[in-house]
Amino acid sequence: MKKIALGLSSLAISVAAATAHAGEVEVLHWWTSGGEAKSINVLKELMTEQGHTWKDFAVAGGGGESAMTVLKSRAIAGNPPAAAQIKGPTIQEWGDLGFLTNLDAVAKQGQWDVVLPQVVSDVMKYDGHYVAAPVNVHRVNWLWANPEIFKKAGASIPSTWDQFFEAADKIKAAGFTPLAHGGQAWQDATLFEAIALAKGSQFYTAAFVGLDDATLRGADMIDVFKTFKKTRDYVDPGFSGRDWNIATSMVINGDAAMQIMGDWAKGEFTAAGKKAGIDYVCYAAPGTSGQFTFNIDSLAMFQVDDESAQGAQQDLAKLMLEPTFQETFNLNKGSIPARLNMPRDKFDTCAHASMDAFLASSTTGDLVPSMAHGMAVSSMVQGAIYDVVTNFYNSESMTAEEAVDRLARAVKASM
Repeated sequence: MKKIALGLSSLAISVAAATAHAGEVEVLHWWTSGGEAKSINVLKELMTEQGHTWKDFAVAGGGGESAMTVLKSRAIAGNPPAAAQIKGPTIQEWGDLGFLTNLDAVAKQGQWDVVLPQVVSDVMKYDGHYVAAPVNVHRVNWLWANPEIFKKAGASIPSTWDQFFEAADKIKAAGFTPLAHGGQAWQDATLFEAIALAKGSQFYTAAFVGLDDATLRGADMIDVFKTFKKTRDYVDPGFSGRDWNIATSMVINGDAAMQIMGDWAKGEFTAAGKKAGIDYVCYAAPGTSGQFTFNIDSLAMFQVDDESAQGAQQDLAKLMLEPTFQETFNLNKGSIPARLNMPRDKFDTCAHASMDAFLASSTTGDLVPSMAHGMAVSSMVQGAIYDVVTNFYNSESMTAEEAVDRLARAVKASM
């Protein structure tokens, strides 16, 4: 039974009423790295200019696992924040539990159904009503590279996984770490899904959206696990527990040649004063040119009792879709705006490539939700996949054949 309070007559607050009372809005998020913190500060400043008070509730951890643990404890205690960074199917889970509030009045005034691509607007709705506001669209399947290291090693930027290993051997022989990686479950899953995507969008969708048992157990999945494990030979010994932005800094500082990571990594290059195409280069992850695994950052709005807080909450949603914020936030974050038809002149070549790939892939069936970043499956299924993937990556004895069996069993048990 749908429990969310979505009656427009009782809960929807007009924007005019929202701006009439200054209020406090508590925001739970995990935007804590340099580029991310700079991005969210823009929204804080805009809310302050509106007369509202922003109460920051930042929980470190790039994958959001720690933040979700905190959110659950707050919600169970009857004291959820006004807004929280949640996304994908998790929005539906919170909607089912009856915690989210209605944003249809703000969405109607801002013409969200017009300015947002349908793939974005659909994710922001529960039971046909807006309950969350998007800040961006991330492309996850990126390879970031330091061209100077490639030059010194006499290697070429890889466009296939076979080429990746050829280049990695040369880079390793030249005394550099080929692949910057952090040993956290969500980072392992990010690398794993990029390798799976190289098997084709149909394979990826069958495995991580359809959760097809035959696909999860098939020969292609065994090959994905083998390739995934092979990358372990090109990661430095100190990778365990490393945060993603520390891995990015290895590429920035010339200690490592490559990183497979979403375009939030570009925010770190930008914060370090690096220029795309000069100090670093961006390419689709090996074998995934023309494909786009998407991750949409959003703030879902939770039911709060205080009327001034409700007004601040609605203003927050409104500001998030304003063109000025969309541009400034995404220039800092490394992502692309959620809004359609935004001016491109301030965005760099990597962002232009992402915008082009987003539009093109939406017409070819190559625009797919990121499993690793909570866009494709429930949190239970995602957690089951995480466990198998990261245990395999760190095991010295588990075979790829054993891994696919465990994967299929774990997915089935979590559905």
